Amino acid sequence: MVIVLQRTYFPDGTNGKLECEGKFICYTIELPWMENQKRVSCIPEGKYLLKKRYSSRFQWHLEVVDVKNRSFILFHPANNAQKELNGCIAPVTKVSGPGLGLMSRKAYSKLKDLVYKALDSKENVSVIVQS
Repeated sequence: MVIVLQRTYFPDGTNGKLECEGKFICYTIELPWMENQKRVSCIPEGKYLLKKRYSSRFQWHLEVVDVKNRSFILFHPANNAQKELNGCIAPVTKVSGPGLGLMSRKAYSKLKDLVYKALDSKENVSVIVQS
């Protein structure tokens, strides 16, 4: 399964749209592009594998694997990139401004269910990040 993240960059944040095989999944919010600096930048464009990950903070979620010079880049719920993200990607139901969104948990649940279903059937899942 290949998921495409189509990004639009703004000085205060990055907004995106996630699709799988041309079908809309949800919108996304991220930090602005700051040359891939840890904790303050969104990740570079490219193709990455996704895998299941568990933590006490986020429970079961998705990890973006093998991001150059970065670790623990996750898909997890958040509605404000500047306040809630350290380089991760947050699915949102509606974008409300650069790096801002609404109803993230609802969008995240939809994305997680889709990806976990594919991973549970031993399918590789990757995300292509592009602008």
